[in-house]
Amino acid sequence: MRCPFCGVADSKVIDSRAADEGNSIRRRRECSACARRFTTYEVIEEIPLMVIKKDGRREIFDRSKLLGGILKACEKRPVPINAIETAVNKVERDLHNSAEREVSSRQIGESVMQHLREIDQVAYVRFASVYRQFADINNFMQELEVLMKTQHKD
Repeated sequence: MRCPFCGVADSKVIDSRAADEGNSIRRRRECSACARRFTTYEVIEEIPLMVIKKDGRREIFDRSKLLGGILKACEKRPVPINAIETAVNKVERDLHNSAEREVSSRQIGESVMQHLREIDQVAYVRFASVYRQFADINNFMQELEVLMKTQHKD
């Protein structure tokens, strides 16, 4: 980091702390040549996560859409909002931790269903019925049977 006063490229960090809700880092520095102090802000540069939709379109990942879908599935269910927020955080963390910068909407849906299964089975079935677009009652019953078998194993 170059000193804004003398232009020397050597400085030492005196203090570091998070700034702007953790999206940047504030560093207090001291120039090794002129001993003057200055502050720098470092921003974490993130490449946006892209979602590949079923029809091939690409759009930027939108956390609010994810939250909205889970809230809709949990509507009128005894699911605490912090459990929903935790599920959204886990899904989003899993997506960002993957090496991929593009994920399919299918991957997101499967991840949501995995987390909803642990939270509330009715919400899980609601989400699955929309996400999987069951063609008839037989497909719906097959999903319920799978859910019931996994429930009996636990």
